[in-house]
Amino acid sequence: MGYQELAEVRKTLRVDWYRCPTRPGLLRQLSKRSDAQGWFQAGGHFGLFLLTGALALGFWQRESWLAFLIALFLHGTVTSFFTGTAPHELGHGTVFKTKWLNKFFLYLFSLIGWWDPFDYASSHTYHHRYTLHPEGDRENLLPLEPSLASGFMLQLFTVNLLTQRGRTFGKGGLISTVLITALGAIGRVPADERAPINEWLRALHRDQPAQHRKSILWSRFLLAFHGAALIVGIVSGVWALPLVLSAAVFIANWLSYFVGLTQHCGLREHSRDFRKNTRSVKLNPLFSFLYWRMNWHIEHHMYAGVPCYNLAKLHAEIKDDMPVPRSLLGAWREMRMVWRRQKREPEFQYDAPLPPTAAPEPLAPEASARPASALEQSIGELAPAGLRD
Repeated sequence: MGYQELAEVRKTLRVDWYRCPTRPGLLRQLSKRSDAQGWFQAGGHFGLFLLTGALALGFWQRESWLAFLIALFLHGTVTSFFTGTAPHELGHGTVFKTKWLNKFFLYLFSLIGWWDPFDYASSHTYHHRYTLHPEGDRENLLPLEPSLASGFMLQLFTVNLLTQRGRTFGKGGLISTVLITALGAIGRVPADERAPINEWLRALHRDQPAQHRKSILWSRFLLAFHGAALIVGIVSGVWALPLVLSAAVFIANWLSYFVGLTQHCGLREHSRDFRKNTRSVKLNPLFSFLYWRMNWHIEHHMYAGVPCYNLAKLHAEIKDDMPVPRSLLGAWREMRMVWRRQKREPEFQYDAPLPPTAAPEPLAPEASARPASALEQSIGELAPAGLRD
């Protein structure tokens, strides 16, 4: 499929989003940022990384191999959210009230997670402005397969070596990550056109060359950092060090996959209603914490300037106008049902049901509708300079 240049998309595509109404003044209150809450979320997550990493290294030194493998599995489960999840919310700039703390933790998590915060800032700005309108958002190209293939599951519960087929933004497994980072360090994108991310990255680079230059420098820094960790591990004989520091993000990716795929999989393209193209799920407190509360994903898209730790409060405010949040198992049943039908009927798109208390999906912009305020449209400080219009 051919796509027009993103600069043209910005001129021609306008999405008049439906947003659930809130009480006067509440959105401003919920949009306030807190350093204390930021430290709990970002500092707590990084503290778990240090704790599980120290356990793995300690068991390695004692040659307690079973305990080492268990600790490494837990460490990988925690660290797998360093790629995409933690940099996502920090990239919005809404975690800390103090701006430099957002940047510090953004780069820290991105460094350990092999994440590119510069290309992602461009990509995710488009994702929020044009969610699931493929002309302007190709972070998620539907249909997405909720794969449970045995070979893929084996990787998710051990070491994720290869990118899942059909993946869009993100580097995926260890092999593809090293390859894409190495090519990125010389300003190139893999030539394989079967991977949607490659076309999307090229479009972003043409549209935001300043961000691409930053991405090149960041890729070089990633290679230097993780290369140094590998050398130190070899020279010191502590071969577990690069496992704990550099490879952890590719170990035990099971949980980040199972919660992360629920965001848009199996839902609708070209809708003006986030309730139809995005999914919220209920998670236990630990999983929600590791996922940076992004299980409240409709709420995040609807009001992206609200910090992650206030999304549950936002949900409580607008729940009568929202779909009932699925359980994680219920979301996967729904996604698998939709995927099976889409294999028989490629044009099928699932219409998420709304409760009787909810306003119906607006099928066309209404001339009398009140324009959204700047606070309602806010995506925090995500947009790079070239997209701040």
